[in-house]
Amino acid sequence: MALKVIGAGVGRTATFTMKFALEHIGFGPCFHMAELFADARRQVPLWLDAISGRPDWDEIFKGFQSTVDYPSASYWRELADHYPDTKVILTVRDADSWFESVSETIFSDEMQAHLVGTPTGDMMKGTIFDHFHGGDIRDRAFMTKWFEDRNEHINASLPPDRLLVFHPKEGWEPLCRFLDVPVPPEPFPRVNSRDEITAANEQEGGMAKDDDSAESFGKSYIETLRAKAFAQ
Repeated sequence: MALKVIGAGVGRTATFTMKFALEHIGFGPCFHMAELFADARRQVPLWLDAISGRPDWDEIFKGFQSTVDYPSASYWRELADHYPDTKVILTVRDADSWFESVSETIFSDEMQAHLVGTPTGDMMKGTIFDHFHGGDIRDRAFMTKWFEDRNEHINASLPPDRLLVFHPKEGWEPLCRFLDVPVPPEPFPRVNSRDEITAANEQEGGMAKDDDSAESFGKSYIETLRAKAFAQ
């Protein structure tokens, strides 16, 4: 099963919303960082290989029709080249709002505390933090400029028939038109995973560092948010 949709938007750009939206209109399962955690024993070594320049994209995305969020968003160009028939969706939001969200959640010291020196920590460093090229992730000016420049680069790199720049507030119509599928009758899913991330951080003291905890967290996290996505 080859990927049909690549999400180029980085974490905290409504990527969980997009995961459930894509799955709802027939492009599931959709890969997401939470899916990586849910299959940590297999996925972490595969991503470490990708960092080392030996990616096996077909194995990483085996069984998935789409992908969003980190870590795949860091490799949107490589994936677009590897899967030349895929459509690419760039989820966007206000740069300052994005900076505040990542700073309080996935980039926070509290969330990353347990991962330093672990394979998962090495995976996070190589697939996310190394892509800032030494910039200070706590520097608002640097990070918001990086975010805006990245979006502009993606927008300039792909033709309009292959790229959709999308904000979830636009709803089903532009997404379904771009992917050439019917608009479903259900409301567009709404997911804000900040509360769940904060709760997990408070309970675990950071992201789970061992495989058992990571897989348990990943699976329960996905199902918790799935139950909320269409509960409107």
